[in-house]
Amino acid sequence: MNSEKILVIDDESGIRSSLKGILEDEGYSVKTTETGENGFDLLRYENFDLVLLDIWLPEMNGIEVLKKIKSKNEKIQVVMISGHGSVESAVRATKLGAFDFLEKPLTLEKVVLTVKNALKQSYLEEENIQLRERMKSRYHLVGKSKATNKIKEALITAAESGGRVLISGENGTGKEHVARLIHQQSSRKTRHFVQINCGAIPHDMFKTELLGYIEDAFSETQKEKKGKLLSADGGILFLDEVSELSLESQVMLEQILNESRFTPVGADEPISIDIQFIAATDKDLKKLIQTGQFREDLFYKLNIVPLHIPPLRKRREDIPPLIKHYLKHFADADNKKEKRMDKAASKAFTNYSWPGNVSELRNVLERFVIMIKDDIIKESHLALLVEPIESQFTSGVNPEQTLIQARQQFEKEFIHKTLLRCNWNIAQAAKELEMEEKNLQGIIKNLGISITG
Repeated sequence: MNSEKILVIDDESGIRSSLKGILEDEGYSVKTTETGENGFDLLRYENFDLVLLDIWLPEMNGIEVLKKIKSKNEKIQVVMISGHGSVESAVRATKLGAFDFLEKPLTLEKVVLTVKNALKQSYLEEENIQLRERMKSRYHLVGKSKATNKIKEALITAAESGGRVLISGENGTGKEHVARLIHQQSSRKTRHFVQINCGAIPHDMFKTELLGYIEDAFSETQKEKKGKLLSADGGILFLDEVSELSLESQVMLEQILNESRFTPVGADEPISIDIQFIAATDKDLKKLIQTGQFREDLFYKLNIVPLHIPPLRKRREDIPPLIKHYLKHFADADNKKEKRMDKAASKAFTNYSWPGNVSELRNVLERFVIMIKDDIIKESHLALLVEPIESQFTSGVNPEQTLIQARQQFEKEFIHKTLLRCNWNIAQAAKELEMEEKNLQGIIKNLGISITG
């Protein structure tokens, strides 16, 4: 049995009776009324999934009732019922938000099909709302540092302005995450967020990927392809790794930004677009401009709202809340009990430099959640997780190694154990090793020493 409730508003008793019988036979719960005023009163006090509404009603006509319904509850689906000669009014009603219209005389098949389609549309819209709510919980900025609070303010400005945004920051800082947050908080949030990785697409394919092409633009076997620009029309286009674009592609992108239109490959007429562009880079574009690798004009066109994300090592206050966030995230994803981290382990995490930034932190925590069976992650677990990796170079001398390789292995193991003992406090470890802190940081980077080995 269907649980959907349907309201029929029609001044003809025969129509009301017929529709009630048809729909109740299909398992729906049906109420009927003869005037728009009574129908609107019913809608104020009861929840209905669908309204079948006659256009010609005494006193308040169907168009007026439709406007009032949509002003109070935009989600409710309305199907108009029109007599002969009122099709034009029915079309007008669809422009005001009606899902469809039924023309008299009504037929059983048409009524049932239209009702099912209208309810299906209602379900899809509700699922989209729920999906956006879930996306909101997924995309939010975790942290309480001054730098993170500054980012939060900047992304609100970027979202409200609708201007082009250039996000800069090291790998793993969360540039795509911030771009999606801008989309989520902008007036374009119900439209598409389209991403294109400029570094992952061969230069000779970027043009067709961005612009798309019409059928037979290349050969008889080539089908029509919608480009990223057309897919993002009305929404946001995120250009990740924009520094990787060839100079030819940069010229093309600059022209698109100038004109707000483009011509698909093989087409004759340009297409106008309305897109908010967000670009991201982990490179210093000003240095690339000096070396002739990036166009200065394009930089200024993209850099309307600059947004820089500092590395995690420069906002260590964010590490504890990030740990808590991801431990909960992985627990919820696997429907398991949430793990906690004790103070010593948390201190080690906070002291670590995180060269891979938030992405590295996330991956390490996921690994800990999978491998550690205890409810509490302790400092001792850090060493346990390192052991399988360290065993690769502590099981004795490898006769195939050179002397330099053997020295590097010993050095990596020795420094790594010192760092573990010092809870990843670089200054303390440097003191124990009797060396400058700056030199130790350089060795850690060169040897690829990380919190997991």
